[in-house]
Amino acid sequence: MRIVLHPAADDELAEAVAYYAAIDLALGQRFYLEMERLMREIYAHPRTFRQFDPPARRHFSSCFPYGIIYLEQDDHLWIVAVMHMMRKPGYWKSRMQ
Repeated sequence: MRIVLHPAADDELAEAVAYYAAIDLALGQRFYLEMERLMREIYAHPRTFRQFDPPARRHFSSCFPYGIIYLEQDDHLWIVAVMHMMRKPGYWKSRMQ
């Protein structure tokens, strides 16, 4: 199984890394490493994290106000959003197809 990011989720990740890096380069790196850690945990245990909008699951960071929304597909994990917690809920739902 592999992890695949929706193009919009990939953009969200890049934008958030750039935002934090503009504040402090080390902060941007820490954010990226945190998102990478979340993805590794999702990869290792995809069914561990809460299913909140079936079939979507979420895994939130404890260090940054971000979470990863994903779907378990037959041959991959589909990351549909790298979501800021204060963003409008459900904005990513159209990406589930």
